[in-house]
Amino acid sequence: MFLTKKHISRRTVLRGAGVSVALPLLDAMIPAHTAISKTAAAAKPRMVFVYFPHGAVMDKWTPTKEGRDFDLPQILGPLKPFQKQLTVISGLENKSAIAAPVHAITPGTWLSCVEPRISHDPYGGVTIDQLAAKHISQDTPLPSLEVATEERGGEGSCDRNYGCSYGKTISFRTPTTPLPMEHNPRKLFQQLFGQGDTAEERVLLAQEDRSVLDLVNRDAEDLKRQLGARDQAALGDYLETVREIERRAQQLSKRDTSKLALPDAPSGIPTNFDEHLKLMFDLVTLAFQGNLTRVATYMMAAEVSNQPYNFIGISDAFHPLSHHANNPQKLERLAKLQTYHTQVFARFVKSLQDLPDGEGNMLDNSTILYGSNMSDSNVHNHFPLPTAIVGGGVGTLKGNQHLRYPDKTPLANLHLTLLAKNGITLDKLGDSTKPFTEI
Repeated sequence: MFLTKKHISRRTVLRGAGVSVALPLLDAMIPAHTAISKTAAAAKPRMVFVYFPHGAVMDKWTPTKEGRDFDLPQILGPLKPFQKQLTVISGLENKSAIAAPVHAITPGTWLSCVEPRISHDPYGGVTIDQLAAKHISQDTPLPSLEVATEERGGEGSCDRNYGCSYGKTISFRTPTTPLPMEHNPRKLFQQLFGQGDTAEERVLLAQEDRSVLDLVNRDAEDLKRQLGARDQAALGDYLETVREIERRAQQLSKRDTSKLALPDAPSGIPTNFDEHLKLMFDLVTLAFQGNLTRVATYMMAAEVSNQPYNFIGISDAFHPLSHHANNPQKLERLAKLQTYHTQVFARFVKSLQDLPDGEGNMLDNSTILYGSNMSDSNVHNHFPLPTAIVGGGVGTLKGNQHLRYPDKTPLANLHLTLLAKNGITLDKLGDSTKPFTEI
């Protein structure tokens, strides 16, 4: 027997003129007659933490049935195609978020469950995305991505006692190091592909007409000649996806005229919020596909967001609408807005399901936390928190469950569990009492 299959490294990148483009998993990266599970192409765990502010209309979120094959209320309805890999958890509380400033500390305590000190200098807890990044993503170019759609919310996202550190991010690398959330798709794109490390470089790149793909085109053509037909098609599809997202980011940048007066200011922010939400999710998907990172956090809207949702027929600003005073019409509009968020999130979930990964797909190998650190936004409470897990967790997550725990069970118990499912064992995290066994 003759083995003609050519093997290339999983770390292969396309290079040209100072830039590089990572590659998706190709057949040629798997040595002949080698089981995928025994190679560098074996499935790697990925973790995503998707946060939406202002809680949820809980009777439109919480299933009435417990256990398996549960019902999906309005807000969770868009996740029906993924119910086999969906777990909804009821009964959770995060005591660390309970304080007078409410919005100013709610985002920054979601993934740590550690009560912050009263100080303008941040001191809280390391968030679980950063704990995960140290264990499952250190061999990637970017240990983690921190993504948002808005740089900050309105009045209330900062506090005279706590400052602004906890209101603008859900990710802390250390107790004193909050990580900024990138809300500019053009900058995020350049971050993923090694460009624009300084403001000066971003100005030059904004004036540069050449595409990243054009710069690596020669290397790509050389690689194609080494690949079989299937790999050539996969590479072509991937690079076309890169080019399409690059095109979209460039178009958004051209629409932003603020950079003409302030060349160091953020550019490339879309005027259409729907487009912005989807584009940032697409960039996270692309980062996973290119193995640029395995951990991502995403704030779908800012805490105290005043974003209107005219594109779905809601002219109210988000935060004022969340103070619905139990007005039926306002509750209906708020539930519609929150359902829209889930629709956009479900689109992201589908994109992961469509990507081959190891012997399954990327959703099979992902653990995605989707939720908020607030419950009823009208009264600013933190129980019961709207919380859902999506994905297979590399075979560790059961899925198709609605689990109801005793009232005010620590959210930290879930965090402890999700880390353990991804090979990260801790004795305690925040105010945790024990990990869950049912998930």
